[in-house]
Amino acid sequence: MVRIRVLVVDDHRIFAESLAAALAAEPDVDVSAAGSGPAALRCLERAVAEGRRFDVLLVDADLGAAAGAVPAQRESGSGPPPGTDGIALVAGVRVSHPGVRTVVLAERDDPRRAAHALQAGASGWVAKDSSLSRLLTVIRGVLREETHLPPALLTGVLRELTAARKHRTDSERLVESLTPREHEVLRCMVAGLGRKDVAARLFLSPHTVRTHMQNVLGKLGVHSTLAAVALARRAGVRPAELAGDVVERSGQLA
Repeated sequence: MVRIRVLVVDDHRIFAESLAAALAAEPDVDVSAAGSGPAALRCLERAVAEGRRFDVLLVDADLGAAAGAVPAQRESGSGPPPGTDGIALVAGVRVSHPGVRTVVLAERDDPRRAAHALQAGASGWVAKDSSLSRLLTVIRGVLREETHLPPALLTGVLRELTAARKHRTDSERLVESLTPREHEVLRCMVAGLGRKDVAARLFLSPHTVRTHMQNVLGKLGVHSTLAAVALARRAGVRPAELAGDVVERSGQLA
């Protein structure tokens, strides 16, 4: 019998332990529990080191909310670092453990957050008041590369994903209007560099960098660096690699 290794990640201990116990009663399921994003990541790393990788993560959508964690998507469009909340943890696991399938457990159905979860890499969204048999169906389904959403959420999630694609297309069009130099300045902004650091990196004067930054904001139609970075991320702009990129020195200050 092929056994399924499941990790429940929820900071409500009674719920996590109860769910883990219910799943453990299944003959083909091995289950563990973690109470936070960092604890879950440690469990994943330890399992890899022991040659006993997890197959599925069941992640609380509101992980860390009681401790004041920020939501997975701020209005600016930028998310928190991996592990801050449930959906951000999903995104982090997709990068660090791409073979693990993730399912988000939610107190209520929310099309926008469900769409964010899918974009982050989740394979399913399940309400916490669902039956155990429903949850097991989802767990086994995601291992067959299926995506599971409640039927009532489908229309709303598709609407959210369509809107996100439109925003991405509009953002890409705006980014394409930048000159090569302005694009490089934007990549530095996405990497979190300030004006002086950008100037040193690109061998430009701080005044010139300020002009480039103002041009970037104007062409992108935004009024702050934070908004420019959020738009750039939607457009898929990669941050400048602070340790690896080689920047050619122009013969003079522009």
